[in-house]
Amino acid sequence: MAKTLFKSAVIAAIGVAALASTANAGGFSRGEADTDILYEKDAFILRAGGVYVMPDRAYETTAGRASTDGDFIDNYWIPSVAAKVKISDRLACAFTYTQAFGADATYGASARTAYLLAGNTPYASKGFDSNEYGATCDVNFEAGPGNLHVIAGGFMQDFSYTAVAATANNIYIGTLQLDDSSSFGYRLGLGYEIPEYALRAQLLYRSQVDHTTNSGSFVVGPGGLSRFPVAVGTILPASGYGSLPQSLELSLQTGVAPGWLVYGSVKWTDWSVLKALNYRIATTNFQDVYNWKDGWTVQAGVGHAFTDTVSGTVNLTYDSGVGTGADIATDTWTMAAAAIIKAGPGELRLGGGISYLTAGSQSTRQSAAFNATAGDDWSYSIGSSFTLKF
Repeated sequence: MAKTLFKSAVIAAIGVAALASTANAGGFSRGEADTDILYEKDAFILRAGGVYVMPDRAYETTAGRASTDGDFIDNYWIPSVAAKVKISDRLACAFTYTQAFGADATYGASARTAYLLAGNTPYASKGFDSNEYGATCDVNFEAGPGNLHVIAGGFMQDFSYTAVAATANNIYIGTLQLDDSSSFGYRLGLGYEIPEYALRAQLLYRSQVDHTTNSGSFVVGPGGLSRFPVAVGTILPASGYGSLPQSLELSLQTGVAPGWLVYGSVKWTDWSVLKALNYRIATTNFQDVYNWKDGWTVQAGVGHAFTDTVSGTVNLTYDSGVGTGADIATDTWTMAAAAIIKAGPGELRLGGGISYLTAGSQSTRQSAAFNATAGDDWSYSIGSSFTLKF
């Protein structure tokens, strides 16, 4: 009975907690590939779900004046799909999909005026997403009282960036589109587990991915004629490049009593690799400057199996702000809770989280596009997934 309860708690803590607690990770982080599915014992597992995130982040001031704009960070959705196939008792592979990175922002009249006052092109919106399609395999060996796991795999990652420039009185300047259909990376890891005690330790590395596109475009609007003396609607060639970071995560869990489990993790993300998104329109060079520092994410939580079919978890996550003044990317604290309900071959997972975003500022002296401040804000997330096991 204790082993069954441990197993339920493990599933609740490790799987469901990720639904909401990582939704507000630092930098441009969004979803993580569901490679934990490799540790589950069933021969075939299919899991699909997602998280919907609602950031409540607004500028308090822009260019030294009170801002009248609403939230500038848009709501977003993080999908996740994973399928595991057990090839033998010692070998299993997982095929995963998620949106690994992304960001979407919409700027009101106050922010666009601040862009102009700082001598920069005003943007009405900016956004990008980066989808990851991965294959990861796990080979395990008997080692003492447990099993040693060697994890390795690769993934393809795309990149799509869109920026719409317009003045505060909505004079359309132009639209930039940059796309990289495929760049490649890899992940490597080691794990050790003793299933009887729900004990697991894992170290997992995900590589940096460099994106380059030479087939982008910029559509010129009426407001862009002063910079690009061509006809309205002209499509100019654009190119760009930038890097998305490597990361290293150590995660630990252990049962502490029948039906109870504690877990935690520490993750380093090399956000300092992203100094800027560099792009070129026709013969003119531009930059979106970030100048970020490396980020750290620390999580601790507890899981409990209430019955053989119902488990739950609660956790607290701290994510260090990566901003250095070129934008407002501050510390975040997230409290998340989740539950799992088992029904035959299926499992329904439900989770939610609330994040506290600390105050911050950006300055043209530190390479920001305009001066601005933001106060303490909140973000909310809800998620669900469904699992079939055979």
